[in-house]
Amino acid sequence: MTQIRICHTTVYHYRSAVSLSAHRLMLRPRESRELQLMSHTLKVSPEATIAWAHDVSGNAVATASFTGKTEVLRIESNLELNLTANPWPIFNISTSALNYPFFYSNDDRADLGALAIQQYLDPMGRLQKWARSFVQGAAPDTLELLKAISLGVAESLQYEVRESEGTQTPIESLDRGKGSCRDFAILFAEAVRSLDIGARIVSGYLYDPQSTATGSSGSGSTHAWAEVYVPGAGWINFDPTNRSIGGFNLVPVAVARDITLLMPVSGSYVGAANAFEGMEVEVLVT
Repeated sequence: MTQIRICHTTVYHYRSAVSLSAHRLMLRPRESRELQLMSHTLKVSPEATIAWAHDVSGNAVATASFTGKTEVLRIESNLELNLTANPWPIFNISTSALNYPFFYSNDDRADLGALAIQQYLDPMGRLQKWARSFVQGAAPDTLELLKAISLGVAESLQYEVRESEGTQTPIESLDRGKGSCRDFAILFAEAVRSLDIGARIVSGYLYDPQSTATGSSGSGSTHAWAEVYVPGAGWINFDPTNRSIGGFNLVPVAVARDITLLMPVSGSYVGAANAFEGMEVEVLVT
């Protein structure tokens, strides 16, 4: 068992006092058999009314509502949790899904819905052709195929720190040969979906006590990866940025079909068009 503390602080600065709209916060980890959340405190300044709810994917979402005006918005999330995931997991895949192609049950297919459909345009079929290049033989091992695609993403893209918002399309990532962790995750998930396999994007934290993982800053950082649904085994974590499988060093906060739905903090303000001065984000994982 690994005991982890995470302090995630986001600070927005404004040149003049502004009124803040309701802000949407996705900062509380998804609890599971392998992740036990011991405590979570959320501090917001200026003072705000916090309302909690779960979205369509079961993510915990806090809505912070403000009154008055301010020149600084500070949001601090403090977590204590236990991770018990096996660093060398064994996946009990159903016999029917051991080899590709396999077919989901009608119920699984209905529930996966958009998670099994490509979200980005691929009019020339370039991404599907790229994904199918990893299908070796008539009925390849499903898990080995998924590992090969994840490794293929890592070998096709050079990691870069990209502070700008948004993500590249999978085709843009292949053309540029570079991307951030969110671009790695999108390319992998879309490649898997092009093979009619369900996948979703995960946003959370990377725990890296040795400071050797790609995309990590110090002992940890915010991170993005993907999960693939395989009958029997369920959702399997793939982190193409670090060429890893399983969630022993990953702290999932939220899942969705697309990374644009997973912003840790989102909201707007009413004030001068040039009022926004800048923001600071700090993540400490110990």
